Amino acid sequence: MNYISHLNGVLECINRDQRLKPTHVSLYMALFQFWNLNRFGNPISINRGDTMKISKIGSNATYHKCITQLSEWGYLEYIPSYNPMLGSLINMYNFSTGTGTTTDTSSKQVLNQVLYPSLNGNKQKKQLNIKNNCRDDSIIVSKEKLKSELFSPPSFEEVKEFFISKNRSELEAEKFFNHFESNGWLVGGKTKMKNWNAAARNWMLNAEKFNAQFLNKKQNGSGAGHLHVDQNKDYNIPL
Repeated sequence: MNYISHLNGVLECINRDQRLKPTHVSLYMALFQFWNLNRFGNPISINRGDTMKISKIGSNATYHKCITQLSEWGYLEYIPSYNPMLGSLINMYNFSTGTGTTTDTSSKQVLNQVLYPSLNGNKQKKQLNIKNNCRDDSIIVSKEKLKSELFSPPSFEEVKEFFISKNRSELEAEKFFNHFESNGWLVGGKTKMKNWNAAARNWMLNAEKFNAQFLNKKQNGSGAGHLHVDQNKDYNIPL
């Protein structure tokens, strides 16, 4: 593979893509270096610590957000291992301006086709056809539909800012974040979350409803305190 031609192609995409931040670019260049050391063979195995060090990213949340978005936006394929003892896998795509094919030894893909992992977690893949090797902003997929299907877990800072903007406490934000972070961001324990902002608003409404019910029970004497009585009872009298 002509890596200079590849870099020219991918940098042109980066220049046109307004979604990308400096952290996305530095992370991609770090992964490109690993790909180079692997003689441009796919897949490559990466270690989060080494990758963060080379890309100069200091936050785990920022790292996971950026690598997930790079995968979602078609710059690479990210296959997390979810095992600290095993490295995650990355399939890099060839953005060379030539007419060659990718260096994936398992299947040769045409350059203007990006393989994208399916959203339901199985091993099937969807194809997003990108016109003229990223030179055209139009993607043959409904962007709004794709955006609605994709979900990227928020960082705690994002959750905290959202709760504070709704005049909620940082403690409530932490409860919400810890609850869904521990169950893999599943709604009802089964369904993958699609919109964490909506889930947070439901969380707030449920909290208000619970507090109102608790106060009502307390005022009516039907709460836990109603078991405490002041009158003396003679327990020697048979029932």
